[in-house]
Amino acid sequence: MAALPSCHLILRYCKPKSYAYPKELKTIGDHLRKHRLDLGLDQKTTGQRIGVHCASILNWERNRTEPELRHLPGILAFLGYDPRPTPATMAGHLTSFRQGKGWTQSHFAGILGVDPSTLARWERGERDPTGTYRARVNLAIGE
Repeated sequence: MAALPSCHLILRYCKPKSYAYPKELKTIGDHLRKHRLDLGLDQKTTGQRIGVHCASILNWERNRTEPELRHLPGILAFLGYDPRPTPATMAGHLTSFRQGKGWTQSHFAGILGVDPSTLARWERGERDPTGTYRARVNLAIGE
């Protein structure tokens, strides 16, 4: 192809925003990006390991979206730890445990042998499990 000597066109473009190694680990997406880069993996391979499309990994890492509850078990398994803050209350422990498993309140209530509305009250902190229910909860969440 012949060069165009009379053409004085200069092509410019905006460099895409760099999404390199996260400076601060504030979100699950930040933790995912750090761990993925530490392992030297691309987003496609990471998505395959977690069980999601690589576009989901991209959106989580760029903090465009948060992972759905059903993806949390795969993310936690990939990371090898839970980056969420440690709960300080029984309500927080119940909610965090259930979400970490990817369970709905109905499913977890069935495991505990209680009505889903009872579990919902426990998770909101309106009531605490007592007696045999407290023992079931402690057994389930490993306390």
